[in-house]
Formats: sequence, C-alpha cells, structure tokens
Amino acid sequence: MTDSLLFEETFTLTAIDSQKYDRVSRLSGTSLSSDTGMHVDINTELYPCAVGDRVHMVLASTLALDGSKEEGKTGWRDVGRGVGSLADMYEYVCYGKVYRFEEGEGEGIKVFVSFGGMLLYIEGPYKRLTPLRIDYVYLLLKKS
Repeated sequence: MTDSLLFEETFTLTAIDSQKYDRVSRLSGTSLSSDTGMHVDINTELYPCAVGDRVHMVLASTLALDGSKEEGKTGWRDVGRGVGSLADMYEYVCYGKVYRFEEGEGEGIKVFVSFGGMLLYIEGPYKRLTPLRIDYVYLLLKKS
C-alpha cells in the first residue's frame, strides 16, 4: 500500500438492502480475513451487485498515480487527456469525508465516511484503520 492508499481490502458481500431508495442500496460485507466488516451505500443503477460478489475497496487520499496531493488543481473531473489516475483502475468512485470514529470491541474501531449523504461504515482492527483521519477521501470499488 502506498501512502495515498489509506485502506485496501477485498470484501465478500453478505447482504444488500434496497428497501429505502429506488437507486441506492446498502451493501454489507465481510473481509476475506473476516476481521473487518463494512456497510456502504452505492448507486446500484450505476454499479449493480449481488450477494456473494467479491468487491475490492480502496480508500485513498488522492487519485494521482504518483501519490501527489491535488491541492491547487482544478479538480478530479478535470484530469487532462492522456493523464491516468487511480480512478481508471476502478469501476465505482466517490469523494467524501471521514467524519467520525468510535471505539469498537476489543482492539477494534469504527470509521464513518459520508459521500454526500451516502454512507460508509467500516469496523475492524485498529492497526488496519489507523491511516484514516478526519479528512477527505476517495472511495474506489471494483469487483474481483
């Protein structure tokens, strides 16, 4: 994991709740090592998923392949032609903010991230989630 990749894990989807909204579902999953759990809201019209799918998740501080910060640049949508980014390697990308931490059971912690109202909740070992801070992050997903 490079410095810009704050969290990286593959999850097996265990449940999909699409009762509240037409196009948004809450995916629940467990990491392959079974030590980390997550719940994430995604637009299933753009990124359809099924129970049992394996989803590779990354939380990154920047989309730049070299890990450089994007401060002072025009924004993630204005990447020049021919310039690659981390987003090119993933199927679903969101930008949001880590806004809360809570103590979990034992050595675990809970991390909450908001992507404009769509939420991500991760619970896992403190050592795996230590790089996350209250700051802006990119969520990148792809099926594996």
